[in-house]
Amino acid sequence: MRYQLLGKSGLRVSELCLGTMTFGDTWGWGASKEVSRQMFDLFAEAGGNYIDSSVNYTDGTAETLLGEFLQGRRDQFVVTTKYTLTKPDSTDPNSGGNSRKNMMKSVERSLKHLQTESIDVYYLHMWDYMTPVEEVMRGLDDLVAQGKIQYVAISDSPAYIVSAANMLAELRGWARFVGLQVPYSLLSRSIERELLPMSRYWDMAVMPWGLLNGGVLTGKFLTEVSEPTRVNPEHLKLSEQAMSIVKEVQAIAQECERPMSQVAINWVRQQTHKAQIIPIIGARSVTQLQDNLAVLDWSLTPEQLDRLEKVSAIDMGFPYGFNYGNPYAYGKTFAKIDNHHRGQILKY
Repeated sequence: MRYQLLGKSGLRVSELCLGTMTFGDTWGWGASKEVSRQMFDLFAEAGGNYIDSSVNYTDGTAETLLGEFLQGRRDQFVVTTKYTLTKPDSTDPNSGGNSRKNMMKSVERSLKHLQTESIDVYYLHMWDYMTPVEEVMRGLDDLVAQGKIQYVAISDSPAYIVSAANMLAELRGWARFVGLQVPYSLLSRSIERELLPMSRYWDMAVMPWGLLNGGVLTGKFLTEVSEPTRVNPEHLKLSEQAMSIVKEVQAIAQECERPMSQVAINWVRQQTHKAQIIPIIGARSVTQLQDNLAVLDWSLTPEQLDRLEKVSAIDMGFPYGFNYGNPYAYGKTFAKIDNHHRGQILKY
């Protein structure tokens, strides 16, 4: 495992992050405590030090198990967790959301679960479209000042909110977001329109989740599956393009003599020209995690990347394609334009 700085910070993290949403079987499809520990140990033995969790994963079981596994070696790991979401059956209107009240309650609960004095990276889990941005950023900065968290990050939120929050933090001297967690895969590339360019602009690390789309990109749903899954059966009715993507992943996997899952993960892992990418890998068994970690042993060729890029291409929409083309080609485009022509383009 190699290491890199987490966005605009001095924090050193492994090139893969271990997701713990499968720690505990409270939700009916996760891993037992014993298997969860084995996966944690396997990740650590591979050199992984970056762990992702949430106060709500498996109703708190994930954090509790992680807290147990960290005992005696807490300082060796970069531990992240999140706040925001609430249980569907909650009758307390303040038990979820981005408010300072829920933030402060949640961080104390996470610290207790994790049996630690400080959380390395604390995420806002999902934007609630109600709480003022300044309330969120001031609250997070207060937690940093109190030493309860070290860095702040955000997950599953629109680009305009993240940018506004970072600018507010810059102007007021508060802690700004160093990372963004979003879904990203060959079947889900919409974040390339705004979120990835925004992350690159703000020097934020991107932690993609859902790399396999609930297992669709492993090919297992090409035939009937009886095992428990969190994928809605309705979502398995693949479009013509989606089926083409899965078939191309399957073809490349056969060429490389590697599982389809590794092809799909490596495609995400190799999108470093779009942003700093640190994939979150999750598993329900030691075997699955071993397969996922094996992506570090090889890479897709430029020709294979090109095939996957073409088959999974999306419409970038406006303003991309209007004058300048793909946002990731800006630098290359302008490098070929002399000052005269550049002036004409800007004048237009």
